[in-house]
Amino acid sequence: MSRHDDIPTTPAIRALRAANAAFTAHSYKYEERGGTAQAARELGLDEHRIVKTIVLKNGAGKPLIMLMHGDREISTKNLARALGEKSVELCERAEAERHSGYHCGGTSPFGFRRPGVPVYAQPSIFDLDWICINGGQRGFFVKIDPMLLKTVLGAKPLDAEQAAS
Repeated sequence: MSRHDDIPTTPAIRALRAANAAFTAHSYKYEERGGTAQAARELGLDEHRIVKTIVLKNGAGKPLIMLMHGDREISTKNLARALGEKSVELCERAEAERHSGYHCGGTSPFGFRRPGVPVYAQPSIFDLDWICINGGQRGFFVKIDPMLLKTVLGAKPLDAEQAAS
């Protein structure tokens, strides 16, 4: 996708533009439950470069965001331990949508409805020279420098990867 007019005006795109962040937009045919594997196939990318936005909550019910490589899974146990929390769990779909303002499958960490939600990212994401992350709509990603996760979102590196079994 190259035309400026073709880019959907999502809260994520507004947030990236407000931050003067460089990005390129990429659309693909979205499939329900296709996940990052389907997005990677459609876009011709390595799934490791696709970063998924996971909305969770701590034991007190406070939301948080974890960013993880598309080909990896998070361990809520490791995440809770790293955060010094008793527990962390995935938000139910409706709760995640209420916190984020996005439909599941189109959740971006940029332009999140609830301001001040802490953002964490798997440290190895910052080792990549570029990533693709949801642009705030199903079937729509933006290619960015992963350092924008730190500069725009204040994302903190945190290892929450599930050990390979």
